[in-house]
Amino acid sequence: MPKLIVSGTAYELAEDCVTIGRAPDNAIVLEEPSVSNHHAELRQTGEICILKDLGSTNGTRVNGNPVTETALRFNDRIRFGAMEAHYESDTSGSRPLPALEEIVATPAESSARPVDFGNASPFLSRQNQKDPIRNALFAAAAVALLTFAASMIAVLTMHAPDL
Repeated sequence: MPKLIVSGTAYELAEDCVTIGRAPDNAIVLEEPSVSNHHAELRQTGEICILKDLGSTNGTRVNGNPVTETALRFNDRIRFGAMEAHYESDTSGSRPLPALEEIVATPAESSARPVDFGNASPFLSRQNQKDPIRNALFAAAAVALLTFAASMIAVLTMHAPDL
């Protein structure tokens, strides 16, 4: 049986037409100033529940969208003025699972890499090639570092002349 849950209270929608509002003659009375006296109605037609706003001052929203009339689905969030509610189409809230289809798996013909297989990696593969420019730069940097170290040692071991 469908239910409307408002502030933790579940209202079973047993009748074909259920009115919601602040007035005491409604089936669901919401004592909230932003709710109109006759705010909305829920009409059950077979498996479908239709929510209709009855010209309320602050409007009715379903899942954040303003509505005048709409079909409700399981777990829709409804707002009557400033009052929050949600709709459950049945007690369990479940729906039947789709029918299972049998999957046929076939083993691969071979597990060897195809001859025309290319590397799909976006990174370049490392190659053991010698780069003469890179080697020359490393040699020049090493010579410069050794020259600097030798000049520093020479400066530190120099004796100051006596005046």
